[in-house]
Amino acid sequence: MTATTTAPLASAAARGARPPSARLRAWATRAPLLPALVFMIAVTQLPFVATLVISLFDWNALYPKARRFAGIDNYRQVLTDADLRQSVWTTVLLTVAVVLVSLVLGLALALLLDRRFPGRGAVRTLLIAPFLVVPVAAALLWKHVLYNPEYGLINGLLHLVGGPQPDWISHTPLLAVEASLVWQWTPFMMLILLAGLQSRDQQQIEAARVDGASDWQVFVHLTLPHLRRYLELGALLGSIYIVQNFDAVFTLTSGGLGTANLPYTVYQSFYQAHENGLASAAGVLVVIGSIVIATFALRVVSSLFREEVSGA
Repeated sequence: MTATTTAPLASAAARGARPPSARLRAWATRAPLLPALVFMIAVTQLPFVATLVISLFDWNALYPKARRFAGIDNYRQVLTDADLRQSVWTTVLLTVAVVLVSLVLGLALALLLDRRFPGRGAVRTLLIAPFLVVPVAAALLWKHVLYNPEYGLINGLLHLVGGPQPDWISHTPLLAVEASLVWQWTPFMMLILLAGLQSRDQQQIEAARVDGASDWQVFVHLTLPHLRRYLELGALLGSIYIVQNFDAVFTLTSGGLGTANLPYTVYQSFYQAHENGLASAAGVLVVIGSIVIATFALRVVSSLFREEVSGA
C-alpha cells in the first residue's frame, strides 16, 4: 500500500519541480531588468527613506549641532500648526476646484470632438496644446500675458468694452491660480473622456435613437454611465498631480495672499526657514496622500482593463 501511494507522489513531484536549466533561463530573462530595478530603488526609495528618517528629528540647517531626535513631534506640528493647516486646506480647495472644473470642461470638449466636422484634427491639436506647455512657462504666460493689470490681454479686452480692469492676482489670487491650472489640465481630462466616448457601443446608441430617445436621454442614460470609470480615472490622476503642484503657486503669487499649498509650504520650510525635519514631515504627508489617491487610481485602471477584456 505504501509503495503504491508514494510512487505517484514522487512522480508528480518530479513533474512539478523545475529543472535547473529552466531556473537559469528564468534568471537570465530577468537579469537585464536588474540594473533598472536597482537604479529605481536608488533614485526613488533611498531618498524617501532618508526623508522619513530626517522627519523624526528636530533639525535646523542653521544650527546643525542642536539636532535632536523628536519622534512624531514634526508630524504633530504639521497637523496642528495654524499656518500648516491652512496650507492643507488650500491644497484640498485648489485640488477639488481644479479637478471638478477641468472635468466639466473636458467633458464638453470631448463631446464636441466626438462629432465629425471639418478641421476636427486641427481643433484637437490646438486643444491639446496647453497640456504640452511646460508648467512654469504656462504660469508665466498667465501672469504676464493675461493677468498683468497694465498690458494683460484680459484687461485689454475689458478696456475695449469699458469694463473694470482689476489686478487679478492681487484681488482674486486663489482664483487666478485655479484658472491657470484649469487651462492646463482640461486637455488631459478631455483626452481621457474622449477615449471613453469612442469606446461606446454604437449599436446600443443607434438602437436607443431608433426607439425615440433624444440626445439628452442618450447622454444621461447611456453615455454618462459608460463614462463613470473614465471620470473617476481623470479625477484621481488629476488629483495626484495637482496635490503636488508647485509651479503655479510659486510663479503667480509666491505663496502669498492665502495661496500657499502644502508643496509650497514644504519649500518654504526647507529653503527659507531651513527646518529640515519639519519640511521632511510635511513632504512625507504629501507622499502618503498621493499614494492613497494613486491606489484608487490603479484600481480604476485595473477595472477598466477588465471591462475591456471581458467586452472583447
